[in-house]
Amino acid sequence: MKIDRKKTYLAMAKACKDTKDLEAAGLKRGTFGSAFDKELRPATVGRIAKAIGCSVEDILADEEL
Repeated sequence: MKIDRKKTYLAMAKACKDTKDLEAAGLKRGTFGSAFDKELRPATVGRIAKAIGCSVEDILADEEL
């Protein structure tokens, strides 16, 4: 699964969250930093969406829908 950079940052802006908030939620900086460049496991996409407070569909790349 791939996530879209613009959609992810838009969801973060709507939730007033930044990368420090995602780290506080348990995501490693490296996981989030490289998340846009590779295929991710569904559980990782779910953890990112949960940390932001949005649905998985909100951040998935268009080709994944």
